[in-house]
Amino acid sequence: MEIIRRPDPPSGLRRRLWRLPIWFYRMRLGRLLGDRVMLLSHVGRVSGRRREAVIEVVEHDERGYVAASGFGPRADWYRNVMKTPEATIQVGGRRIEVTAAPLPTDVGAEIMARYAPRHPTAARRLCRVMGFEVNGSVSDYREVGRHIPFVRFTPRH
Repeated sequence: MEIIRRPDPPSGLRRRLWRLPIWFYRMRLGRLLGDRVMLLSHVGRVSGRRREAVIEVVEHDERGYVAASGFGPRADWYRNVMKTPEATIQVGGRRIEVTAAPLPTDVGAEIMARYAPRHPTAARRLCRVMGFEVNGSVSDYREVGRHIPFVRFTPRH
Protein backbone atom coordinates (compact mmCIF):
# COMPACT_ATOMS: atom_id res chain seq x y z
CA MET A 1 0.00 0.00 0.00
CA GLU A 2 1.28 3.41 -0.93
CA ILE A 3 -0.16 6.79 0.03
CA ILE A 4 -0.28 8.78 -3.19
CA ARG A 5 -1.99 11.94 -2.04
CA ARG A 6 -4.60 12.43 0.65
CA PRO A 7 -7.43 14.32 -1.06
CA ASP A 8 -9.33 17.24 0.35
CA PRO A 9 -13.07 16.77 0.75
CA PRO A 10 -14.87 17.67 -2.49
CA SER A 11 -15.87 21.25 -3.17
CA GLY A 12 -17.73 23.11 -5.88
CA LEU A 13 -19.21 20.97 -8.66
CA ARG A 14 -17.57 17.79 -7.31
CA ARG A 15 -19.33 18.33 -3.97
CA ARG A 16 -22.68 18.78 -5.70
CA LEU A 17 -22.20 15.52 -7.59
CA TRP A 18 -21.22 13.66 -4.40
CA ARG A 19 -24.38 14.98 -2.75
CA LEU A 20 -26.70 14.04 -5.63
CA PRO A 21 -27.93 10.80 -3.96
CA ILE A 22 -29.39 12.91 -1.13
CA TRP A 23 -32.12 13.94 -3.58
CA PHE A 24 -33.02 10.29 -4.14
CA TYR A 25 -33.71 10.00 -0.42
CA ARG A 26 -35.61 13.29 -0.34
CA MET A 27 -37.83 12.05 -3.18
CA ARG A 28 -38.37 8.82 -1.20
CA LEU A 29 -36.38 6.81 -3.74
CA GLY A 30 -33.63 5.75 -1.34
CA ARG A 31 -34.44 2.07 -1.81
CA LEU A 32 -33.20 2.42 -5.41
CA LEU A 33 -29.70 2.93 -3.96
CA GLY A 34 -29.84 -0.43 -2.17
CA ASP A 35 -28.37 -1.37 1.19
CA ARG A 36 -24.82 -0.20 0.45
CA VAL A 37 -25.60 3.51 0.62
CA MET A 38 -27.10 5.36 3.57
CA LEU A 39 -28.35 8.87 4.22
CA LEU A 40 -26.89 10.24 7.44
CA SER A 41 -28.87 13.05 9.10
CA HIS A 42 -26.88 14.66 11.88
CA VAL A 43 -26.26 17.94 13.72
CA GLY A 44 -23.63 20.40 12.51
CA ARG A 45 -20.89 20.87 15.11
CA VAL A 46 -20.70 24.65 14.58
CA SER A 47 -24.14 25.67 13.33
CA GLY A 48 -26.22 23.23 15.36
CA ARG A 49 -28.37 22.82 12.24
CA ARG A 50 -29.49 19.57 10.63
CA ARG A 51 -27.01 18.28 8.05
CA GLU A 52 -27.13 15.40 5.57
CA ALA A 53 -24.53 13.25 3.90
CA VAL A 54 -24.73 10.10 1.81
CA ILE A 55 -22.07 7.57 2.72
CA GLU A 56 -21.34 3.97 1.82
CA VAL A 57 -22.23 1.16 4.19
CA VAL A 58 -19.03 -0.85 4.47
CA GLU A 59 -20.46 -3.48 6.78
CA HIS A 60 -23.78 -4.28 8.43
CA ASP A 61 -24.52 -6.75 11.20
CA GLU A 62 -26.74 -7.10 14.27
CA ARG A 63 -24.73 -4.36 16.05
CA GLY A 64 -25.42 -1.74 13.38
CA TYR A 65 -23.97 -0.16 10.27
CA VAL A 66 -20.32 0.70 9.68
CA ALA A 67 -19.05 3.48 7.40
CA ALA A 68 -15.57 4.72 6.58
CA SER A 69 -14.67 8.39 6.44
CA GLY A 70 -12.95 8.28 3.06
CA PHE A 71 -11.69 11.84 3.45
CA GLY A 72 -10.31 11.07 6.87
CA PRO A 73 -11.01 12.89 10.11
CA ARG A 74 -11.42 16.18 8.19
CA ALA A 75 -14.75 15.13 6.64
CA ASP A 76 -17.56 17.32 7.94
CA TRP A 77 -19.95 14.45 8.64
CA TYR A 78 -17.26 12.65 10.64
CA ARG A 79 -16.40 15.70 12.74
CA ASN A 80 -20.09 16.38 13.31
CA VAL A 81 -20.97 12.90 14.61
CA MET A 82 -17.87 12.86 16.78
CA LYS A 83 -19.23 15.97 18.52
CA THR A 84 -22.91 14.95 18.55
CA PRO A 85 -23.18 11.18 18.06
CA GLU A 86 -26.98 10.97 18.05
CA ALA A 87 -28.13 10.79 14.43
CA THR A 88 -30.61 9.20 12.04
CA ILE A 89 -29.74 7.01 9.08
CA GLN A 90 -31.83 5.84 6.18
CA VAL A 91 -30.82 2.65 4.44
CA GLY A 92 -33.02 1.68 1.53
CA GLY A 93 -36.52 2.38 2.81
CA ARG A 94 -35.68 2.07 6.53
CA ARG A 95 -35.17 5.02 8.86
CA ILE A 96 -33.17 4.24 12.04
CA GLU A 97 -32.23 6.36 15.07
CA VAL A 98 -28.56 5.64 15.83
CA THR A 99 -25.59 6.57 17.98
CA ALA A 100 -22.24 6.97 16.21
CA ALA A 101 -19.01 5.70 17.73
CA PRO A 102 -15.50 5.60 16.27
CA LEU A 103 -13.95 2.16 15.88
CA PRO A 104 -10.41 1.30 16.97
CA THR A 105 -7.77 1.32 14.22
CA ASP A 106 -7.28 -2.45 14.34
CA VAL A 107 -11.01 -3.05 13.97
CA GLY A 108 -11.10 -0.71 10.96
CA ALA A 109 -8.20 -2.61 9.42
CA GLU A 110 -10.06 -5.91 9.70
CA ILE A 111 -13.28 -4.42 8.35
CA MET A 112 -11.42 -3.13 5.28
CA ALA A 113 -9.74 -6.52 4.84
CA ARG A 114 -13.21 -8.19 4.80
CA TYR A 115 -14.76 -5.52 2.55
CA ALA A 116 -12.20 -5.72 -0.28
CA PRO A 117 -12.76 -9.38 -1.31
CA ARG A 118 -16.55 -8.88 -1.23
CA HIS A 119 -16.40 -5.73 -3.40
CA PRO A 120 -13.04 -5.77 -5.23
CA THR A 121 -13.82 -3.13 -7.86
CA ALA A 122 -15.42 -0.75 -5.37
CA ALA A 123 -12.57 -1.29 -2.88
CA ARG A 124 -9.90 -0.46 -5.45
CA ARG A 125 -11.84 2.63 -6.62
CA LEU A 126 -12.49 3.73 -3.04
CA CYS A 127 -8.79 3.44 -2.20
CA ARG A 128 -7.84 5.51 -5.25
CA VAL A 129 -10.35 8.24 -4.30
CA MET A 130 -8.92 8.27 -0.77
CA GLY A 131 -5.38 8.63 -2.11
CA PHE A 132 -4.07 5.08 -1.69
CA GLU A 133 -2.51 2.82 -4.29
CA VAL A 134 -3.07 -0.87 -3.50
CA ASN A 135 -1.81 -4.05 -5.10
CA GLY A 136 -5.06 -5.91 -4.36
CA SER A 137 -3.75 -8.02 -1.47
CA VAL A 138 -5.73 -8.34 1.74
CA SER A 139 -2.71 -7.03 3.68
CA ASP A 140 -2.71 -3.88 1.53
CA TYR A 141 -6.41 -3.28 2.25
CA ARG A 142 -5.80 -3.98 5.93
CA GLU A 143 -3.12 -1.26 5.92
CA VAL A 144 -5.50 1.19 4.21
CA GLY A 145 -8.03 0.41 6.95
CA ARG A 146 -5.50 1.56 9.54
CA HIS A 147 -5.28 4.98 7.88
CA ILE A 148 -8.97 5.87 7.65
CA PRO A 149 -11.48 6.34 10.46
CA PHE A 150 -14.41 3.91 10.69
CA VAL A 151 -17.65 4.67 12.52
CA ARG A 152 -20.29 2.24 13.80
CA PHE A 153 -23.86 3.51 13.80
CA THR A 154 -25.66 1.52 16.50
CA PRO A 155 -29.49 1.58 16.58
CA ARG A 156 -31.07 3.22 19.62
CA HIS A 157 -34.06 1.30 20.93
